[in-house]
Amino acid sequence: MMKRRAFILACGSTAFAAGAGGGGGRLKIGQIGTEHAHAAGKMAAMRSLADLWEVVGVAAEKGYEGVPLLTEEKLLGTPDLKAVAVETRMEKSCATALRCIEAGKHVHLDKPGALHHEEFKTMRLAAEKKGLTVQMGYMLRYNPAFVLLFQAVREGWLGEITEIDAAMGKLGDAKQRGILGALPGGGLFELGCHMIDAVTTILGKPAAVTAFSTPTRDDGVKDNQMAVLQYAKATAVVRVNHVDPFGGPRRRFNVTGTEGTFEIVPMESGKVNLSLTKARGSYKKGAQSFQLEVPKDRYAGEFTDLAAVVRGEKKLAWDAAHDISVHETVMRAAGVWEG
Repeated sequence: MMKRRAFILACGSTAFAAGAGGGGGRLKIGQIGTEHAHAAGKMAAMRSLADLWEVVGVAAEKGYEGVPLLTEEKLLGTPDLKAVAVETRMEKSCATALRCIEAGKHVHLDKPGALHHEEFKTMRLAAEKKGLTVQMGYMLRYNPAFVLLFQAVREGWLGEITEIDAAMGKLGDAKQRGILGALPGGGLFELGCHMIDAVTTILGKPAAVTAFSTPTRDDGVKDNQMAVLQYAKATAVVRVNHVDPFGGPRRRFNVTGTEGTFEIVPMESGKVNLSLTKARGSYKKGAQSFQLEVPKDRYAGEFTDLAAVVRGEKKLAWDAAHDISVHETVMRAAGVWEG
């Protein structure tokens, strides 16, 4: 438990550190791939942080206006290139990340990172051995409501955690269903990984995982899934529903303990419902609801933090052991574990 609390402490301070600019001049960064759903947003975030990053180019078939289009070889050979954002299709992402690591670059790797666990584990440990950072693209880590949640857990506001209930849904169009249908793990693999990263940050690797899939159509797409993560004294339930017309507003993350409950709904809104058996910090005993200010750019915190890591000002709070546990748990939860 102490090791887990120390880890959460690091996570909380990481996100707060992301707000500090820092000096040392701009760092060179590039992007490989534009196919990931987050690709355009990640590029926009890097370009907006012009005091921290110099975007030298993108290696892809089709790029972005105003950004040099380079081959991967030319990009990785750019003098003083420090980091690469990998935004390829999922089947290519892990091998691409490994090539960046072998070239001595830090990596921002979008979620969930790989189709196969051993490939992911090999890549993640290779970076650790070289002293390089792989920052997984889990933007909830830097959302102010989750930062406060991690603080509440590490400071014991909620007592002993007994349950987590989380859900992310959306109404997937034909294109989205095509993408999900190509993934053995379906929607929970592609989207539910965000929730599992947060659950694992709080509770660690589960003792057991039970996966459920109840498709709504006969096209082979896993569009309606649930997983139960079991711990010694807690359970976590995560749901992903890609046929929910009100999925966005209903996205939630609820943590309950013996001394309180912390609910975020909608998930990225900064809206918090907090109930406490006793006053904690600046929050009173009893039920209260409040709104935290959320940055307009959901990805800016990631690349602000990454800049501090690359400069050597800090270490990323989420290490290889954590990321490997998350990836294994995601595969188990999606019903595609290879172990």
